[in-house]
Order: sequence, then structure tokens, then C-alpha cells
Amino acid sequence: MQFMKSINPYDHTRIVNYPQMTDEELESRLEKASEVFRSYRTTDFSMRSACLLRVAALLKERTRMLAEIITGEMGKPIGESEAEIKKCAWVCDYYAEQAPGFLAARRVDTEAGVSEVRYQPLGPVLAVMPWNFPFWQVFRFAAPALMAGNTALLKHASNVQGSAQAMENLFLEAGFPEGVFQNLAISSDRVAGVIAHEAVRAVTLTGSEAAGTSVAAEAGRHLKKCVLELGGSNAFVVLNDADVGQALGTAMTARLQNGGQSCIAAKRFILESGISEAFISGLLERVAALNTGDPMEQDTDLGPLSSESQAKEVEKQVARSVDMGAELLCGGARDGTFYAPTILIGVKPGMPVFDEEVFGPVFAILQADSPEQALELSNLSGFGLGMQVFTRSDESVALFTERAEEGAVFVNAMVKSDPRLPFGGIKRSGYGRELSVEGIREFVNVKTVWIGS
Repeated sequence: MQFMKSINPYDHTRIVNYPQMTDEELESRLEKASEVFRSYRTTDFSMRSACLLRVAALLKERTRMLAEIITGEMGKPIGESEAEIKKCAWVCDYYAEQAPGFLAARRVDTEAGVSEVRYQPLGPVLAVMPWNFPFWQVFRFAAPALMAGNTALLKHASNVQGSAQAMENLFLEAGFPEGVFQNLAISSDRVAGVIAHEAVRAVTLTGSEAAGTSVAAEAGRHLKKCVLELGGSNAFVVLNDADVGQALGTAMTARLQNGGQSCIAAKRFILESGISEAFISGLLERVAALNTGDPMEQDTDLGPLSSESQAKEVEKQVARSVDMGAELLCGGARDGTFYAPTILIGVKPGMPVFDEEVFGPVFAILQADSPEQALELSNLSGFGLGMQVFTRSDESVALFTERAEEGAVFVNAMVKSDPRLPFGGIKRSGYGRELSVEGIREFVNVKTVWIGS
């Protein structure tokens, strides 16, 4: 029997081996998802809403218990894990209320007696999900997908199988029929076969560019709808007229949330020259005051990265950038799974910390001589997930909101996902949208109905 291993990245004392499904068990689950879909798709919104609201209630009741599963498996501070669970409850509440309106048939005025657009479910949707937000990434897919009448198949990251099992149990306990939401305990090398299976009608992936390329190719080969939410190298632009104190406070959360292991984390800090000295000085003070340690302690600001291999990858990216001319102001040291919060200045395009996605607590700082140059540096990235700009100028707001090549632009606030707004990127950050009305309509059949007079 093959196993998937989960190791506590803080102290390595908790090691759990989760058995992989056999081929027979996997086939049974895929067939179950297809079979149950035929009846589940006929349920009304009130039934689906009641079940989803019950999921939200269970999440709220068990916030601490579920948060401890997250922290024990991938190491984020417990307060952030609790916030993640609460956000999952929010997205459940949101779609339980909004889905009927989002998917209501839309009448169109034509010469027909009746012409309308209907939104109907596709069938079983495979979700390939990452470890960094082990509950949230799943729930922002599952809540709209299930409300639309689809069934869900989860292929989660190997190191967060405890989270995956907990979520399947929640959906069952909340009253969703058996087979509507199922965890597939399989390794990544078996995903292609699942995508190819006749039961699977669509696939969504949140993960790396390499994983997205592989899944998109397989989905395309079988003509199946695909949504990709991939990496990012978000710019954090601070212009001369910004409130520097506000920008600094936001920068700490924007870069260090989840240990910096977030696709939408601020990664490239582009400072207009007039405020760069004050910003860097304030950043050094705030970084020095961080409390690093046991992520289960409520006052811990920064825990370990998810694994030693992840910490080593960040170490390499920083070292290569320093070799290319970046200057290390603080940090740059690794201790097992811990990587010290790091500030680099003199960063330039071509360096790993500019060109690549850095999944760790690294502030890569560049300077710009004008808002226009700051925008140019922001757009120079191959990614296009989101960016934030701090300014008091209406002219600069118009410049960035219109010309930034991103899926999202946040002004005087950090980039974040919100159930009420669509979420997704362009360029190497993927395609398709999650959340809001756009998200729930990704995995439906948009059917035209024409009835002659």
C-alpha cells in the first residue's frame, strides 16, 4: 500500500501516513460522483442552501479544532488558521444566499415567444488544490460548485490530507448526500487519469505554473473546461504622496501572512525615490519586532515554512539574487523549516526575487523615479494576479487602475480575495475566475432556450 505523509513543520514530532486509494476505490468514487449528480442536480436551491448554511455553522462551532489541523499540517500561525476557517464560513453563507439570484434564468427580448438563458450544472468537477490555504482554496471552489448543482471531487496536496478528510466529513455531517463532495486520496501522478475519466466534466486547479500547465494540457486533450489560479509576484507600489505609516502597516501583513506562502502576497516592493528611505527604515524596525516561534501560540507572528524543502528553495532564490547584486539588509538565514524575515534592496529585473514567485518572508525592494516608472516595473512581471498601490493622487489611481496588467488592483489596501468580487489572474497567473457571480458561472452550462410563438 502507498502512503502520503504529513509532517508537522514546526517540531517534526507529528508524522501521519495516509493510505492512498486503490485503483478500485478511486473508480468507485468517480462513478459515485457521476451517479449522485443525476439526482443532486434536481434538488432545489433551498435544499442546497440549508446544507451549506449547516456547513458554515459547523465551521464556526469548530473553528479552533479545524485551525489546529491546518497549523499542525502546514505551520501557519494559529490565529491565521482560525481566520481561514471563519472565511470559509463566510463564503458558505454568501453563496447560500446569493446563488439563486446568480443562476436565475435570464429572459432576452427577441422575436421568439420566449427566449432565455439558463444556467445548469455540468456534473462532477475535479479540484486540484494546494497546501498553503488548505481549507479556503477548497471552499471558494466547493461552495459555488455545490450550489450550482455540481458534485465535487477533491485531489488535495499530499501533506494536508487531514484537512481534506475533515472537509469531507463536514459536508456529510451537514446533510449533503453521500458522494456530493468526496476526497480523492491520491498522489499527483494519478491526476491525469482522473481528468481523462468520463465521469469528470471539468477541472479547477490552484497551484504552481508547472502544475497548471500539466493540468491544462490534460484537460484540453479531453475537451474539458478548466480554470487555473496560479502563482503571482504581486507588486506593492508606494508613491511619494502616500501615507507611509499606512503603507508600512499593510506591507507587513501583505508580505508575511501565511509566512509569505501565498500567491497574492506582496512580493516586489516598488518605492518611489522620495519615500524609499523612510519606508525602508520603518520596515526594518517592524521586522525586528516580529515574534517568531511556535505557530500554535496565539502571539506568534511568523512560524515555519511548510517544509524544509520550501525553506531551502527560498534560501536559494535569495542567495542567487545577492550574487547578482542585491544587497541584504537583514535576514537571509535558514534554520531547518524556519526562514528569517529578509529585506533585500537594489533588486532588479532578471534576479530570482523579481522574476520568480518567492514563497517565503522576503521583501524585494526596488526604486522608481516616477509613478510611470513604477507602473512599468510592476507590469514587467510575467505574472498578473494582482497589485496594490499607495497614493493620495487621483491621477495616479487612474493610471494604475487602468493600465496595470493584473487581475486585481487594490488602492491603499492589500490584495485579498473576497466572496463578493471575482478572483483570478492573467498572463502566467492563469485564467478563469473564482468567487462572486463570475465564479459560480464558470462550471455551468449556459444554455440558450428559444420557444417559438
